[in-house]
Formats: sequence, C-alpha cells, structure tokens
Amino acid sequence: MDLHYSDAEQRYRMEVRELLARLLGPDWHGFGALSEGERATFRSEWRATLLEHGLLAPGWPAEYGGGGLTLIEQSIVTEELAEAGAPQFPTANDANGMVLLGPTLMHYGSAAQKAFFLPRTLSGEITWAQGYSEPEAGSDLFNVRTRAVRQGDSWIINGQKIWQTAGLSANWLFALVRTDPALPGGKGLSFMLLPIDQPGVTVRGIKNMAGETEFAEVFLTDAVASDEHVVGGIGNGAQVALGLLGFERGAGGLAAAAAARIEVERLIELARATGGARDRGLRRRIARCRADVHVLRCLALRSLSAGVSGDPPGPESSVTKMFMSLYRQRVTELALDLLGRSALSLDGPGAVAALGPQPRGLDAASATAWVDDALHARPGTVYGGSLQIQRNTLAERVLGLPREPRQLPVHKEPRQEERNAV
Repeated sequence: MDLHYSDAEQRYRMEVRELLARLLGPDWHGFGALSEGERATFRSEWRATLLEHGLLAPGWPAEYGGGGLTLIEQSIVTEELAEAGAPQFPTANDANGMVLLGPTLMHYGSAAQKAFFLPRTLSGEITWAQGYSEPEAGSDLFNVRTRAVRQGDSWIINGQKIWQTAGLSANWLFALVRTDPALPGGKGLSFMLLPIDQPGVTVRGIKNMAGETEFAEVFLTDAVASDEHVVGGIGNGAQVALGLLGFERGAGGLAAAAAARIEVERLIELARATGGARDRGLRRRIARCRADVHVLRCLALRSLSAGVSGDPPGPESSVTKMFMSLYRQRVTELALDLLGRSALSLDGPGAVAALGPQPRGLDAASATAWVDDALHARPGTVYGGSLQIQRNTLAERVLGLPREPRQLPVHKEPRQEERNAV
C-alpha cells in the first residue's frame, strides 16, 4: 500500500488549486458565505464552468464528455474543491448521475444506452433518482416487490419506491424491479430506466424532522419502461445494482475527510465564541473530533490505495460508513453542548449541505445551521446500510464469526397490484 503522491500528482494538485482560485476569484470566501439567492445563481454558473473544464465528471472518459482522469487525479480534484469550499455537484441530482448511473452505464450499458443517456446526463437534460428502497424492506436491498411485466417491447411496472434522494427534482428513475416473481431474493430482478414524467408515476416528498423534503417516494401504477432501457439484461439486476453501489464508493473519501476537518475548524471557532474553549471537558471532546478526522483521512487513503491497485472494495467501506455516521452524531452533539441555551433560539443562516459537513464560509456561530446538522446526523446510522448491517458485515466477512441466525421470511398477503398482475 503506497500512501504517497508522486511528483506528477503533486504538480497536478497545484494546477487544480490554481485553476480553482482563478475561476472563483479573489473575493471568494466559500459557498457557505453566499446568501440563499446568490447560491441559486452560482449553482447554475458553476455547473457550466465545471463542465467546460472537464471537472463535472472528472472520472468519465473524454469520449463521453468527462475529464478522463485517473482515480488519484479524481481524488485530488474532489479534495481541492472541498478545500476551496466550492460544490463538486452543483445541482441536487448531479451525484446520482455522475457518480452512480454514469459509471454503471459505461460498465453494463449497451452502446445505444450510453449514446442516449450519458450526454444528456452531463448536460443536465436528464436528472436521476435512485429507485432501490421499498417500504417494509428494511435494509435488504433485494427485498423488492415492485413488479414489471413484459408487454410487447415494453415493461409495465407496478409498485412503490421510497427514500429517493432529490427525487422531487429528478425526471428519470433507475430502479430495481422484479421481472420473475417465481425467483426469490436477488434472483429474478432487473435494472430498468424509466421517465418519471409519464402517466402512472406519482412522486411525493417526504418531510424530515428538519422540515425539509430532501427525500421522496414514488408510486408506480402501470408505468412503462422500454425494453431498450433494461441495463445489463433481464434477470441481472442484482449484479448491476451491486456494481452501482461499488461505484458509489468512488474517489470522494479524502474530500469527505477534508470537509470534516473544515467543520472542526468551524467548531473551534464556535468554542472560542461561546467560551466553551475554556472548559477542559469540551476541549477534550474537540480534540477527539480532530483525531477522528485524522482516522477518516487514513481510511480514505487506504481505500484510495486499494482502488489504484485494482483491488475490490474491502471491509474499510463498512468501517468508514459506521465510523462516519457515529462521528457525525458526536460532532453535532458537541456543537449543541457548546451552544447551550442558544441552540433554542435558532439564530443565523441555516445549513447549506443536507447530509454532511457545511461548506467553507458558513457562519460558525449560526445556531440554526448546527441544529440542522444535528437533526440530519440522527438518521445517519440507518440510511445507506444501517449500523447493524455494517457490524454484521464486519463480524461475518472480516472476523469470520458465525452468521447471525436469520429470521425466516413471514408470509404476507400480496398487494392489490400484485394480484392484478397475476
């Protein structure tokens, strides 16, 4: 495992840093310093700028409009963007398109699918949401009840998906559907692409406890997907879905660690402003946060090194997910303790980023932003693979402990749409 950058990679980092400084200008103080109105304008302009310089999808091959960068170069770009306080994905659906579906299509998609979807995803004409999770499925990715039945050269889809990130602003859905109901679990699944703007598709926002509608649920009633938009072949949905999740791990680990470090700097500013820096117990908790961020960076370096060597994602992905979700709760609880009663007054600007640390520039003393962060951190140990799932993965696949006894599936009456489909 080599954790050192070569001279060429160090030079590339400086080139990226200088480019971002030139593009953002001398008056730039970070995305968090912009007002809500300024952010809307900046997002649109910044997306066009990143696209022009091949940085919107830095890992995509140049033939598809990407930057054609190596994994390490991609990591450098994302880390420098975080350091500069500039968004890597300016619009809410960009990550779904650039990190998840784009690489998946390049690996599993047909030539026609690549030619149609990739340029439109890059231009922003097509915006994606993920259709994996379903009600009552828990953390079981393959507990899919949404059914697709072939009708000529199309598929008729009935069911429900839930927890779509940025689902309200998406116009296409990539979804796991069951095309063979006789097969259990991951068998009999297919990976389909379907437009949301069609009869039979209803999208409803889900308001979280922070009062935002970050997530959505989708109801499919005789919705239609073209047979040409099945990715990876009928019945191969599980393989495609797992491949997509592998791409999700990507090159953003060091950027996440950089963002967490910037957040700790903001936390220290808050401690000085509130007088909490004079309290020995609070100082020790801040020190632990700094140490945790260093651990996150080490895990990211290890993961990046493995990726460069061509090794498949290892147990560090489960370790990182578990560590990060617990850390987010710890650091935001500390912020609330530093604020004390001020946490009840909700002064200052709100959070800019929903699911992670705030970008550089946001007021460190903003009680509203810290409370938003604390509320967003609560479900972190559930989504994206619950804490219990991650611990089971590590216990069984890494430590070799005996498998936890699984509960036998409970027979349930089929839903109305399932009875209709028979």
